[in-house]
Amino acid sequence: MSRIVGVDFGERRVGIAVSDPTGLIARTAGIIERRSDQQAAEHIARLVQDWNAEAVVVGLPLNADGSEGFQARRVRRFASLLQEMVGECPIILWDESLSSIEARDLLTERGKSSRRRRRHHDDVAAAVILQSYLDIHCR
Repeated sequence: MSRIVGVDFGERRVGIAVSDPTGLIARTAGIIERRSDQQAAEHIARLVQDWNAEAVVVGLPLNADGSEGFQARRVRRFASLLQEMVGECPIILWDESLSSIEARDLLTERGKSSRRRRRHHDDVAAAVILQSYLDIHCR
């Protein structure tokens, strides 16, 4: 089986996660310092190719009522750009509700300082998003 890539798109950083080859477990895979959407999408497209990924799960930030706001529209534009770069590899938009809170809680449980939590928050959030997708679709 091939891997699935998880993405937590942010204004400054983009968190990356990747599944194990069986598609059961998500792990952190780094953070991209985002200079532009183009640069971030190109970086992710290279990872998709390097890992022979079968899909990319991008966190979609929804409002509490399920509607989409400004940031969700930015994520959709980014996902469209990424789709152009990865061709046939599907881009899946996945509700990322509460992923940031869960990521922060996980880092707190691991004893990370607040400075280290901020530095590692984005890739952990990407892993939380990807794991929620895997738990529903890949078991």
